[in-house]
Amino acid sequence: MSAEEIQKSLEAAVAAINDPKGNNLYDVTIICTTDDHQAAYWMDKLSQGVCQKPTDAADKNFPMVLAVSEDWNDAGGAGNGLGTLYAFVKASKLAQEKYGVDLQALLAEQKISAALFHTAGKGTRLAPLPASENNNKPGVKLPFCNKIKDGSFKPISVLEAVVKQTGIYASSRMGRLSVYWGDQVFIPSAAFKYNPTHHADIMCTLLGDTAPTAEEWAAQGLDKYGVIAVIKSADGGSDNAAQVEKVSHATATEMLGKLGNIGQVGPSLGSFSVSAAILKALCDEYATELSAKTGKFDTDPHFWMPLTLSCEDYCTLMKQKGVEEGVSKAHHERMSAMKSKFDLAGMGLFGAVDVGKAASWWDYGQLKLYSNNSLLVLKDSEDAKLLHKFLGVTEKQIESTLDGVTVDGISRTFRTKAKSGSIKDSVLANVQATEIQADGAIIVNCVAKTIKAGKGAILYNLVGESDAGIVAADGEVIVAVTEESGDSMLLKSRMDIDGGKAWKQKLDMNSLSFEDVHKKNKEANIGEIEKKRTAKFDTVAASL
Repeated sequence: MSAEEIQKSLEAAVAAINDPKGNNLYDVTIICTTDDHQAAYWMDKLSQGVCQKPTDAADKNFPMVLAVSEDWNDAGGAGNGLGTLYAFVKASKLAQEKYGVDLQALLAEQKISAALFHTAGKGTRLAPLPASENNNKPGVKLPFCNKIKDGSFKPISVLEAVVKQTGIYASSRMGRLSVYWGDQVFIPSAAFKYNPTHHADIMCTLLGDTAPTAEEWAAQGLDKYGVIAVIKSADGGSDNAAQVEKVSHATATEMLGKLGNIGQVGPSLGSFSVSAAILKALCDEYATELSAKTGKFDTDPHFWMPLTLSCEDYCTLMKQKGVEEGVSKAHHERMSAMKSKFDLAGMGLFGAVDVGKAASWWDYGQLKLYSNNSLLVLKDSEDAKLLHKFLGVTEKQIESTLDGVTVDGISRTFRTKAKSGSIKDSVLANVQATEIQADGAIIVNCVAKTIKAGKGAILYNLVGESDAGIVAADGEVIVAVTEESGDSMLLKSRMDIDGGKAWKQKLDMNSLSFEDVHKKNKEANIGEIEKKRTAKFDTVAASL
């Protein structure tokens, strides 16, 4: 594809994402959360926001939002494989109890589409922002606002952006469950409308039109990823796919070559969709684990690899992960037995869905990436223009009152009010102050008499009640962590600190480590905390 054709494809995808008729929504959106407070929060927030029901909805039950907690008995969690099955089973029970709807039957009849979003994880690399959301990592706000059902204009969260973006695959996936992970937004350059040809298909970025050479494999770093390979059909039918993980070109060629002629190859995104039939087969196979809420299985090493590779090759790859051959062999036999009983019913077992090697990516899973991709909105590149269209950003100042403030021609503000100061090379969302001084900063959901932020600084969820206001030096990150009592503490970091590496360390500027705050936030009632934080914000804002 030419550069012009690629840009047209990307813009067509964004237009579909923003379809005002609601064709960009899954019928059912399932959120897998850490606890029941988060589940209640997301059911309400998404129903009032990006998943709100169109006024002319044909069925009063859809679109439906179901949020469930992963109350697994094993401390290590269920893994994303069993976690997916458990969340679906639990959401199905909730749909029956709350709405009298049989999700499994409607999927089997291909009457609905469903998507499941995994939101677990501590968000160590994004610290300290998730702490300010009381461990609700997907609730981290982006510095862009979104209008919700009650007409208010509020910062959009990472999860809301992901739910909004992934909806373009809904119309192609009637009768299927799509599974996504929630900290990356991507705009596909490949076709997003397709007819599923396999019971399970996985998203990937296919590189080139043919299998890569050893040199290309090394140059593209495919030895560092889970890789999806398309196996060309010998009879001209649908091409199947297989997965290998972190192997050399020689090893991949040997293993995959046994399955047929290798076609396109590329890194896996991990996100996948499954038909109602194989979803039921997997739930039946793992019924014992799901009932006891024990065990840990992930999709790539425990579902897709044993279903697509020979036992010998599977055991070889799992040995590299430290898994004994006997354990791997027994698991391969288990999956092979399930596969032998499964009726393919005119579809292949496992296929690839290409998102296009020119897809646009906005990753918010690390603090530096959060900063880079938030500030992208200030640029004039093709990628930035695409982000503007995705967000619906048509003006530089939206719902902002900044009389008396010097604002350059680059900065973007959303629902921001101030009477004096200067804003340069910055992005602000839901900010109020008498005076704002921002230079190369990101400020989200903050209110104070004065707010001052230097280059690279991030201010987040802060309510400054003193005359001193809020002040951040260059590269400083300051957030507030609010408790159910309404009291709050400051938690600080710097842009040059890796939250993952410093997770257990008490930084000099803090009284607690990031891990300590995470433990303190456990089971926090985030809905009540948000109400109290909003009330304090409004009180200070009214006094300005």
